[in-house]
Amino acid sequence: MPQRYRLKFPPLSSRRLGQDEVFFSLVENGKNRRFRFHDYAEIYKRPGLYEQLFYDRLKCNSPVKVADLLKRALNTVREPVNELRVLDLGAGNGMMGEVLKQDGVARLVGADIIPEARDAAYRDRSEVYDDYYVADFGQLDTDMLEDLQEWSFDCLTCVAALGFGDIPPRAFFNAMKLLRTKGWLAFNIKETFLDSEEQTGFSRLVRELIFSKYLDIYHLELYRHRLSMEGTQLFYYALVGRMTASIPQNFLEQHGIED
Repeated sequence: MPQRYRLKFPPLSSRRLGQDEVFFSLVENGKNRRFRFHDYAEIYKRPGLYEQLFYDRLKCNSPVKVADLLKRALNTVREPVNELRVLDLGAGNGMMGEVLKQDGVARLVGADIIPEARDAAYRDRSEVYDDYYVADFGQLDTDMLEDLQEWSFDCLTCVAALGFGDIPPRAFFNAMKLLRTKGWLAFNIKETFLDSEEQTGFSRLVRELIFSKYLDIYHLELYRHRLSMEGTQLFYYALVGRMTASIPQNFLEQHGIED
């Protein structure tokens, strides 16, 4: 049975905290230790803590939702899921990977920027990934790039990892460049990132992609990602699309998109 932790949420604050500022307390050895929700390295070190916090208590539903929309898109064009060669970017401890593995994808490679994520994935889900890279996709060296290209990816997934600086636009773009022609994208983003008033680099990248000739959208669905700490619903968009042509290397520069 997975270890259970004593978690404590703080009282309501007079200042509304951003999603990347929210914190909780973990009672360990009789002492309170405070972590932000995005302190992934510390969270991943504790087996089962990520799942207890985000999936049990806050009812996160994103891996299942994004994977389901991906399967529906594949059914539309009558392509089997078991031939997909997937790069799971921002893979963390393997929650999305576990769903993809159950769906029967042919190859599944995880990637994250922190070694604690890979360690947790191998510890908790040792049979999910065929390989797992710890790398900064914003600046891949030649050897790493060549190694990744050998997988011939035709699908990129990225769940609950975009838009808060965890994965900058350049890193996501470089991952997209690893896809073969007609490769699939399946990811989720906070609902506000599609608003025209939102001018962060990543939100602009997504909007430019949606309206570009390089991506056909199969599904764009607003859904409940999870609950907030206060119990309110947090809505995200799940997007599944297919690359129609090789995206230019200077796409970010053309549209003035910065990390």
